[in-house]
Amino acid sequence: FMAPLSTQAVAILRELHPMTGHGRFVFRGRDRDQPISDNTLGKPLRTLKFTSAELTPHGLRKTASTILNEQGYNSDWIEAQLAHKLTGVRGIYNKAQYLQDRTKMMQAWSDYLDGLKTSNNIVSIRRKAG
Repeated sequence: FMAPLSTQAVAILRELHPMTGHGRFVFRGRDRDQPISDNTLGKPLRTLKFTSAELTPHGLRKTASTILNEQGYNSDWIEAQLAHKLTGVRGIYNKAQYLQDRTKMMQAWSDYLDGLKTSNNIVSIRRKAG
């Protein structure tokens, strides 16, 4: 599986490389031969007082998919980026990876997120008081 990355994502990974660049995974679990778990990804969200009903790592993937679809990106590119397999006969015959288009889409996604960070129209997420 290939996952095209934006320039922003590559910059973050380069920053992390001195700390994580010596193994198979950038984010490895306790066992060096395994990636971190979904639970590990959710812990920082819980620390920030988000409940699993309010925000999850998988929910962030859902949000990205929804926004990219609303922005008019090809659903095949989005599903491929999320590593979703096509079902049925189409899944048997279509092995396209759409790498060029996904690379442009992921760069646009990172630029969109950067724009949210710097915009006066920051989307607020309702958090549990705590």
